[in-house]
Amino acid sequence: METRAAILVAGSANLDFVVRAPHVPGPGETVLGRDLALIPGGKGANQAVACARAGGAETRMFLALGPDAFAPLLEKSLRDAGVTLHVVRATQPTGVALIVVSDDAENAITVAPGANSALDAANAPDFAGVGTLLMQLEIPLPTVLALARRAREQGVRVVLNAAPAQALSAELLALVDVLVVNEDELGRVTGANGKVAELLKSLDVPLAIVTLGARGVCARQGDRFVLQPSFAVKPVDTTAAGDTFCGALVAALHSGAPLPDALRRASAAAALATTRIGAQASIPTSAEVETLLREQSRDRAAESMLAAYCRT
Repeated sequence: METRAAILVAGSANLDFVVRAPHVPGPGETVLGRDLALIPGGKGANQAVACARAGGAETRMFLALGPDAFAPLLEKSLRDAGVTLHVVRATQPTGVALIVVSDDAENAITVAPGANSALDAANAPDFAGVGTLLMQLEIPLPTVLALARRAREQGVRVVLNAAPAQALSAELLALVDVLVVNEDELGRVTGANGKVAELLKSLDVPLAIVTLGARGVCARQGDRFVLQPSFAVKPVDTTAAGDTFCGALVAALHSGAPLPDALRRASAAAALATTRIGAQASIPTSAEVETLLREQSRDRAAESMLAAYCRT
């Protein structure tokens, strides 16, 4: 595939309302939290920031924002990260997410999509100079499908992070070059139960990747499996760890890195993101990722445990 200058991220942008609490509330439970923080987020915007901070290529973003005070905050965060914006001005309010982060670094998230629901492929920028398109599922599925079709027609690599999880049509999957999911999403997308390797084999895409939290990452490319154990860090907030992985992965693949190297860089970036509070505020720079890669060498014992879990 021809290497082109830019990565285009088409996706959501939300303002996150984040409260830390002793634990995530259960049904009907009220938990007394601590301070409230307003932090730029949204899967699409987080992944765009991760792409830009990884370096190596221009990052552009196609997004929708509302006519409110939240929109400028999101635009500033993206521009400060070096992302070039193509903004649709919607009548709906800017998307927001309500996030509770527990003291053991777990989280619960509820999203009010708002303007994200107005993102229409008819308003998308031209794909000239774009080599990779990255999308998620916090925008309308018809928009995702239409953009994937357009990308395929123009020889652009299509990367889909199927989150939040939902059933995907065979038509959409046929347009996807790289599919990224977490373990729960893998079950939803395949509609099956089984070992990770078996489920990855059932996905009719050239490259399928599943993130497995603290265990690491398993990828299937054709008939080949590549494993990447997680990095040893002390997490404080897992918000945006998956988005950081996706953005850093796409930046590495776009630059021509071999799959094992791309998985390692993306895993290191995601690990660092868990050591900080918030979404975009937690995403590391390329220099910080390089430092972690130098500090932690390959862990063959962890690879063996990961292989046994995935049954590769």
